[in-house]
Amino acid sequence: MQKTENIVEQKCFQLLIKAHQFGASDLHMIPNEESYYYYFKKNSQMFEAGKLPLNMGERIISFFKFLSSLDISEKRKPQSGSFQQTFNSQKFSFRVSTLPSVFGKESLVIRLQQHDNAKIIHSLSLFRDASEKIVELAKQRQGLILFVGPTGSGKSTTMYSLTKYCSENLNRHVISLEDPVENNQSHLLQIQVNERSGVTYSTGLKAILRHSPDVIMIGEIRDVDTAKAAIQAALTGHLVVSTIHAKDGVGALYRLMDLGVSVDELKQTITGIVTQRLVTVINTKTPELSAIFEIISEEFLSEALNSLLTGRNFCVPHTNTLSYQIERGVREGVIQKN
Repeated sequence: MQKTENIVEQKCFQLLIKAHQFGASDLHMIPNEESYYYYFKKNSQMFEAGKLPLNMGERIISFFKFLSSLDISEKRKPQSGSFQQTFNSQKFSFRVSTLPSVFGKESLVIRLQQHDNAKIIHSLSLFRDASEKIVELAKQRQGLILFVGPTGSGKSTTMYSLTKYCSENLNRHVISLEDPVENNQSHLLQIQVNERSGVTYSTGLKAILRHSPDVIMIGEIRDVDTAKAAIQAALTGHLVVSTIHAKDGVGALYRLMDLGVSVDELKQTITGIVTQRLVTVINTKTPELSAIFEIISEEFLSEALNSLLTGRNFCVPHTNTLSYQIERGVREGVIQKN
């Protein structure tokens, strides 16, 4: 029995190491009637990496759930958790999510994140002028900066990089409120939401405000309580950085209104809205991802906010749009034309 457990443990860590060496952001284990197939996700694409017998796949998932302090006996409900591990002196966080499938088996996704791996903000952007605009937004003492984009577009990576800039270049005290903390960062004082322990977004924010922060990072605005927490923090003289799921910058404003934020509160708090996408850069030895940004700020932000009251359509100036930046990248020979 002990030998079997050791084999399962070894296989689990082998999968994680293999995924890391591949450069994967996620490890997926998906069952069918006969086997478990596992995939590595890299640059928003899924690559089949192998398959396992059902029995071994189930044991591996149970071990990952054990590491993540999840209920191993519960296989009918979705669960999520995280654990940490060190490989070759590098610390990693692994976010674990399970989901029951029609075959009566659980599927598994693990997000791989290296600790303290915040990059320099200017290294993320395909065009330097865009990252410089984002840095200018961060130099303001109060307000709300929102990052918008689909899952996997690099929003969290950009937020960590921006807060690193605030801490190291602007000498600001930065505290984050996250649910959960997915990536440990030495430049941040990170607080994790834990509703069972009474640490909600509202109570966590109250505690953070007593800790004299200059910048507050809220992982994601996903509900009414989080939206209220973000607005309250911005109104009390702090710079708040967060993400929200919306199609674009104007969509983010409507999303906040859906969550109970008034237009007046938006006018008083929103400093800038940054829509982000990842593109493949081809002028390097191996193709790699870089970010492009569509930024609504200053007079364009005022126009967008006024459009909420007047009902007029607001259009981002052409030279600020994502499509223009893609065209620019193609012209400059750094993005391949589709």
